[in-house]
Amino acid sequence: MEGSLAAEAKALLASARELLLELSEEGVEAIPRVARSAPAVATSPAAPLPAAAQPSLIETGLWPERPTLEEVRRVLGDCRRCSLASGRTQIVFGDGSPDAELMFIGEGPGETEDQRGLPFVGRAGELLTQMIERGLGIPRSTVYICNVVKCRPPNNRTPLADEVDACSPFLDGQIAAVAPRVIVALGKPAASRLLGRDVPITKVRGVWHEYRGIPLMPTFHPAFVLRQYTPENRRLVWEDLKAALARARSGA
Repeated sequence: MEGSLAAEAKALLASARELLLELSEEGVEAIPRVARSAPAVATSPAAPLPAAAQPSLIETGLWPERPTLEEVRRVLGDCRRCSLASGRTQIVFGDGSPDAELMFIGEGPGETEDQRGLPFVGRAGELLTQMIERGLGIPRSTVYICNVVKCRPPNNRTPLADEVDACSPFLDGQIAAVAPRVIVALGKPAASRLLGRDVPITKVRGVWHEYRGIPLMPTFHPAFVLRQYTPENRRLVWEDLKAALARARSGA
């Protein structure tokens, strides 16, 4: 009997350790304690906690296996979780098909995106649309496009670490909702966020990686291509996007 109890205790400790590691990887630093109420009438062990007693999705950082984009947007709400909220015109959540094979993730909204509430609709967005529609030969509406942060950073600066952290649960929610076959990370900030470390985009672009089991292709941001509009840069991005579409369609 004692051996059985010891084995059960070890199993529980191992499960708790795995949960803590998973929460740490999600960026969760603490889970609020739920106030204890008076003992209630005994119920089935499988009975769920009352809704008010359950930690919210944002508190745990854990989404259902495949939430809907509407659910993720509803939890995001009128977000005030970081300082970017004070300077935005509106939240720029995402755009495209909820069942997209390809998911493009950029850095953050620019001025035009902030005004219109849609990602990649400025000059860089026009170039991305051309890459998708003229280059890959598929409608933009068939892919899903979003950014690491959902509010425009001042003067289009790179998002700060705490801003990225505040938005991370919602980016992960979008990825879980769409469940794309391939993710394309546009530029250094997006690639760094998804790879979990600061990376030079010139070193990682064109090289396959993974994010939570999903093939990940980092490439140059369209804004960089506009600034450095050389045949070589256009060729490199074109090759990356072709590879991403081919892998998405192969199912590999």
